[in-house]
Amino acid sequence: MCVSFSFDFISSLIMFKFVIVLCFMSNIYYFIDKFDSNEILSLDKNINIIYRNYNELNVDSTIKKIKGICKSENRKLFISNNLKIALRFNLDGLYLPAFNKIAKYKNIHFKKNFKIIGSAHDYKEIKIKEKQGCVEIFISPIFFNPKNKSYLDVIKFNNLNLTTKIKSIALGGINEKNIRKLSCTKVVGFAGISWIKKNRPNKFRPV
Repeated sequence: MCVSFSFDFISSLIMFKFVIVLCFMSNIYYFIDKFDSNEILSLDKNINIIYRNYNELNVDSTIKKIKGICKSENRKLFISNNLKIALRFNLDGLYLPAFNKIAKYKNIHFKKNFKIIGSAHDYKEIKIKEKQGCVEIFISPIFFNPKNKSYLDVIKFNNLNLTTKIKSIALGGINEKNIRKLSCTKVVGFAGISWIKKNRPNKFRPV
């Protein structure tokens, strides 16, 4: 007996699988570099914020404002590469960029539920993030974007992901044309700026 399936049926199955995968992605991160209440409030409440601005002179004031909004929405807030501010303002965690290779973080006693997360581009940097005590690693860039013409794509991404037991987050070049490819990986979430910003209205609800 020969069974044939229409293209529409197969496409629907693929889409269904994609939606199911997204439902289990509990971690979505959005990078910001300034305080903009409208920008934050327009995001789905499931999206976590990572404040990343290495040139900010008045970090305390900015973080106070961002934290105020995040707290009112029960939204998690992380800061990039600034442990003192993360601890001073009792933030949800610290994001360690790939260029931070200091291994001291794993030996520091943090409050319960304080998360260290970080990014890596290759095997060596993944191992550094493990030593730093990261509980999630942003492996990037997974897809092409103008700033990163050299990218991993799914196969190389998965190969890198196999080198660690730490949960992975997809980062880099994610958009409406390639986000379905995440269903071919074992990521627990994804992060970005431009695409999430463009689709930010509460229409975007993958979790």
